[in-house]
Amino acid sequence: MTMSSGIRQAVGLAVGWLLVAATAAAGALHFAEVKDAGRGLLGHSPPPSEAPADGRAWRRSAVASRPAVGRIVELKAGAFGHYRAPAEINGRPVEVLVDSGASLVVLSHEDAERAGLRPRAQDYTQRVGTANGVTRVAPMLLDRVSIGDISVRNVEAAIGEPGKLGQSLLGMTFLGRLQRVDMRAGVLFLQE
Repeated sequence: MTMSSGIRQAVGLAVGWLLVAATAAAGALHFAEVKDAGRGLLGHSPPPSEAPADGRAWRRSAVASRPAVGRIVELKAGAFGHYRAPAEINGRPVEVLVDSGASLVVLSHEDAERAGLRPRAQDYTQRVGTANGVTRVAPMLLDRVSIGDISVRNVEAAIGEPGKLGQSLLGMTFLGRLQRVDMRAGVLFLQE
């Protein structure tokens, strides 16, 4: 190895380390922007604890500033950690309990009537197991189910027999058609 070859190798190594140091310094100086860009690319919102203390809206970097695909609804946990929401079933108001353990959207007989659905006795053709035991339901296709700005059309559902279901359930035939269902710090995020 000649002297000039050794010097070139040392200079190349020094330049390489200088690039590594500059990249690390830039990353440290712009850590918040890099973190925000990563969240945006993954479709995540910041936790409430990372919101700016001065009340300003959380600012995303240029990479993550593209509009989110679909709308987002946030639901706060209520009693015993349950998530209840004012919904619209075929355009009529119905309160539902968000239940990812329910395969279907299931309406109580009373809520179904409020939504303009009136199943006949012979419509209760399927048996389902619930937390309260086995009951019969009337299968139904709902034109539209909405929670806030989120609407899903043609939702498979069922209507419980009169007096058998105290609370309507927003199950997986709605939740499974959303882009994201995420829970953090007592808040449930639904994204269309």
